[in-house]
Amino acid sequence: MANILDIRRRIRSVTNTRQITRAMKMVSAARLRRAQDRALAARPYAQMLANVLKSLVSRADVYDPTTGEPLHPLLVKRSEQNVLLIVVTGDKGLAGAFNANILKATMRFIDSKSGKNIEIEAIGRKGRDFLRRRFATAEPRKAGSSSSPATTLIGEQVGVLNRIDYAMASELAERAIERYTRGEIDSVYLVFNEFKSVIAQRLVVEQILPIEQIGTPSVADAKEMELEEKKRAIEAAKGAGVSLKPADTREVDEHAKAFAAARVDYLYEQPPRQLFGALLPKYVGIQIFHALLESVAAEHAARMTAMESATNNASEMIDSLTLAMNRVRQAKITKEIIEIVSGAAAL
Repeated sequence: MANILDIRRRIRSVTNTRQITRAMKMVSAARLRRAQDRALAARPYAQMLANVLKSLVSRADVYDPTTGEPLHPLLVKRSEQNVLLIVVTGDKGLAGAFNANILKATMRFIDSKSGKNIEIEAIGRKGRDFLRRRFATAEPRKAGSSSSPATTLIGEQVGVLNRIDYAMASELAERAIERYTRGEIDSVYLVFNEFKSVIAQRLVVEQILPIEQIGTPSVADAKEMELEEKKRAIEAAKGAGVSLKPADTREVDEHAKAFAAARVDYLYEQPPRQLFGALLPKYVGIQIFHALLESVAAEHAARMTAMESATNNASEMIDSLTLAMNRVRQAKITKEIIEIVSGAAAL
């Protein structure tokens, strides 16, 4: 049995750990609130852009009237042989199963596309390290090149999640659009954690190219939070002052929808088809940008919940160690009393 000094040393160590995890929880809660505000601020622009495109679709010839084929290359559907997969994870750990769940969804998606050439763009250090250990690093495939189906890592973005800006997302979207237009890839998928609130999250595999329906995400796979995860998130949010309800954006949504459905004849400086062609790439860019913002918010929420659980576990360990220390001390005192009584009786 450990002596009192060893137990006290362990209690002091666990207490210090609890202070760290409690501080990390509060830091994550503060960052979560800022990340929520950024994601919420980006939604009206994304919704209005989608509804402007819907309005243009009703006024422009997006599809050939005779053949029915789309006139914009981003709407063209091809047989999937070459797939670009963008995986968004975190740069740091201590976020529970956040990164592990994203990478599990990535591996399930890769398994479902067996026999096809899959190129992966990793955003976040955790995903980059995981995928680099399992797949070879290669250059992006060129149009017309023939090779056996394989899964390769073609790009990485590390250390960008702390300073997300639209320019980075737009650059990533432009590269994907350029390769899709040239026929180097046949589809683009995005794996990320969709965030609405602390208890309203889901892991999503979303198809962003080709565009099937403007304003409606094309979800290939999704996984909701489990009940136990929601309970832990509620407990963590209560002590951190984080709202459990998603922001009410119904007024903004209704205003954006009214614009798309308005029966008004607009005067365009450029032809509607030209405007549609210029705005559609921006729509892809804002989809990636919004996914990055929501993924960052979800990571902070996961880290806040994980640190709350770690703090509670440390408190339970301290109580258990304190009980063990009291037992050892009581046993020592009892032993000393018995020795004194035995010595007195011997005299």
